[in-house]
Amino acid sequence: MTKKSFILISFILLKFILQYSLISPEYDLHRDEYLHLDQANHLAWGYLSVPPLTSWTSYIIKLLGNSVFWVKFFPALYGAFTMLIVWKVIEELGGDLFALSLGATCILFSVLLRLNTLYQPNSFDVLAWTTLYFVLIKYLKTENQQWIFIGAVVFAVGFLNKYNVVFLLLGIIPALLLSEHRKILMRSKLYVAIFIGILLIAPNLFWQFNNNFPVFYHLRALASRQLVHVDRLDFLKSQILFNIGSIVVLLASFYALLFYPPFKKYRIFFYSIVFTLLIFIYFKAKDYYAIGIYPIYYAFGSVFLSEILHRQSWEKLLKPVIIGIPILFFTAIYHVAFPNKSPEYIIQHSEQYKKLGMLRWEDGKDHLLPQDYADMLGWRELAQKVDSAYLSLPNNYNTLVLCDNYGQAGAINYYTKQNISAVSFNADYLNWFDLSKKYEHVIRVKEQGNVNEELQETAPFFQTSRVFDSITNKYAREVGTTIFTFGEAKIDIRERLKKEIDENKNSH
Repeated sequence: MTKKSFILISFILLKFILQYSLISPEYDLHRDEYLHLDQANHLAWGYLSVPPLTSWTSYIIKLLGNSVFWVKFFPALYGAFTMLIVWKVIEELGGDLFALSLGATCILFSVLLRLNTLYQPNSFDVLAWTTLYFVLIKYLKTENQQWIFIGAVVFAVGFLNKYNVVFLLLGIIPALLLSEHRKILMRSKLYVAIFIGILLIAPNLFWQFNNNFPVFYHLRALASRQLVHVDRLDFLKSQILFNIGSIVVLLASFYALLFYPPFKKYRIFFYSIVFTLLIFIYFKAKDYYAIGIYPIYYAFGSVFLSEILHRQSWEKLLKPVIIGIPILFFTAIYHVAFPNKSPEYIIQHSEQYKKLGMLRWEDGKDHLLPQDYADMLGWRELAQKVDSAYLSLPNNYNTLVLCDNYGQAGAINYYTKQNISAVSFNADYLNWFDLSKKYEHVIRVKEQGNVNEELQETAPFFQTSRVFDSITNKYAREVGTTIFTFGEAKIDIRERLKKEIDENKNSH
């Protein structure tokens, strides 16, 4: 094994070790993770929430036993692949062992450590962006047109993971038009590659068409409920915070792309990041949407800094300093940037979290815990109490578990020890109701609210009704969520369910 290979493998192993050690065991999975895992039970070419690729990974996780180990393995794997791609880019750019080590360090001790703790499409999204940029570099370096076709396939896979990858193209196209590389737009093979890419994503486009393009509803809802709270200045601040440990490398890459002669053919990347960030700012995008931009620039900056340091008499002193900066910043934020501290600790040290804006939720208000952390609490408790409610009902095999949101339904389905399949009128669960059953009982899981209102609305349709239990974890976002049991239905509730499903689908 060569020294270079040994170092690369060491970085990858350290990546996995860190990813598994950054979450305290008192936290459950995140509410989004439960939804993605449940998609394995309902494979399709599209979903109301995400494109289909995540469900394919979820199916693999299901085959492997559905344990938390495998849930966390795949985002860590995508992060490791991102590091590998950056390593390969540095090699393409002629970087030496120091440049390779610096680039890998920047990736390892970056915001990806936080992103890769969660089983969401975001980790693969960053990998897709990085791989597409790598393909572009290979094409610019060799002008071998096979890379155009490879790029089409990579884009299609990225698109089937998360539509966010479209913004990469929106940033690249104007940058191409401003460069001498615009001639690629005149090549017929580009349009053959585009056709291939469209064919690959066509099943998902057909699914969107057959379901009245829910992606547009999702975007409108996102804009009205969440993006409206996004401050453009905060977006820019976040981009700096995301890269604070490697800011020197990032700034070096911008300079090198503009003024370093060996990088002249890659100058398109400077204009691309400008256009892409401007587009994100214009649409008031969430700050983490842009994370996929940066790994490729760590490669450019690492190669340039390595070359510059070779010319300095203080080379042996400066290299450890530069490679140590990302590690130093990671050490500084280790206690606040990851869910490795108890809720009690976070509340006692809330000022540290508030300064970093981590207590602000998507509603624009500050709360006790970071939103992601609050979304990782109370789920086991919920599932255990729903199981108890289920066992309390006679003839419980004809029981519907109806939840208010996808997190509740997904968590119950993940943790339950009973023959339960919870559903909701929220997100993908709209398509997962089993209306072939005649339900005798309903377990209703309702977000914190007026208990009497639910009883007044639902109890008249059943012989028995009661408030069974509620979520008591005061740190959970679901605190106060109430579990009702309604027994011995007086009517066939399937018609009411069908009406509610249709109304919700029409609103989508």
